[in-house]
Amino acid sequence: MSIQWFPGHMHLTKKAISERIKDIDVVIEVLDARLPGSSANPLLAEMTDHKPKLKVLNKQDVADPERTALWLDWYNAQSETRAVPLDASDPAPARKLIDACHLLAPNRGGMAKPMRVLICGVPNVGKSTLINTLSNKRQAKTGDEAGITKLEQRITLADDFYLWDTPGMLWPRIIVPESGYNLAASGAVGRNAYDEELVALELLRRLQEHYAPLLEARYKLGLPPGAMADMQDDELLEAIGRKRGAMMSGGRVNLQKTAEIVMTDFRTATLGRITLETPEQFERWLAEGLAKDAERAAKKEARLKSRGKGSGKREPGSGDPGAQ
Repeated sequence: MSIQWFPGHMHLTKKAISERIKDIDVVIEVLDARLPGSSANPLLAEMTDHKPKLKVLNKQDVADPERTALWLDWYNAQSETRAVPLDASDPAPARKLIDACHLLAPNRGGMAKPMRVLICGVPNVGKSTLINTLSNKRQAKTGDEAGITKLEQRITLADDFYLWDTPGMLWPRIIVPESGYNLAASGAVGRNAYDEELVALELLRRLQEHYAPLLEARYKLGLPPGAMADMQDDELLEAIGRKRGAMMSGGRVNLQKTAEIVMTDFRTATLGRITLETPEQFERWLAEGLAKDAERAAKKEARLKSRGKGSGKREPGSGDPGAQ
C-alpha cells in the first residue's frame, strides 16, 4: 500500500513558506520523537536549506529515551542544526527554544533586529500545543487529528521575537514506504489516505520486534515468554480483537475495530514509551527508497523513449504547450 496525502491547503502552505522564508532568521521544525526521521519533511528541508534549523523532538515523554538520545546526536551532528527534546505541554523546557534560536542566529535580537522564526512540521506533531505553551495563550487550534491548522498566523512571543506558524504540511510523494506507515500510525495522515488494518499490521510488526513486552503487558494474551514476538501479525491482530471484545456475529473478529484500538493505544501512549525507528534504520529505508525511485524514473523514461521512437509523434512535454 502506498500512503500519500497532500490536500489542497498544503499547496497553499508550500507557497506561503516559499514567500516567507526569505525574511526568516531561524526555522523550527517540530518532529514527532516517536518517528524523528519519518516526520522530517524533505520538501521543507529543500525549501529552507540555507537557514539555521532547530529540530524539536516533540512528545519525547512518550518516546523511547534511548532512541531519542540517538536521534539527538544524529541531528546535532548536522551543519547549522540544533536538536532538543521537548514535551510541548510542559512550559519550562518550552522556553529554552527562544534561547536556542538566539544561539543559531546570534546577530538577531532587539527592536532594531527582531528575531523572526518560522515554525513548521507535518500534521499532528503537537506544533499548535507548543505554540500555545510558548505564548501562554490559546492562539492555535489543537486536536488529535491531522490538518487542524489551515492558515498562517504571526505570534509575538516577545517585543523582539516574532513567530510565524504554518499549517502542517507533508510532501507530494512519500518514497519511503516505512515512513508512510509510521506517519499514518502517528495520525499525521488523513484517515481517507490509508487502510487502518494494513497500517495496524505494520505497526504490530515493528512492536513485536522491539517492544513485545509492552504488547503483552497491555493486551495480556497469556502467551508463553517470547511467543508474541513469533506470531504472524494477522494472528496477533485477531488475538487482540478477541481479547478486547471486538467481535461480530458468527464469532468473527472485527479487524477494522481492532486496528483502531491498536493505533489509538499507540497514539495515546497507552502501550508505553515507543520509538518506531532509529537513525540507522531510517537511513537504510531512505537509501532504498531513493534507489527504487530512481529505478522507476529510469524505466518511465525508457518507456517514453520507446513509444516515441520512429512513430513520428511528439511525446507530451516535448514542446507541446498543452502538455502537463
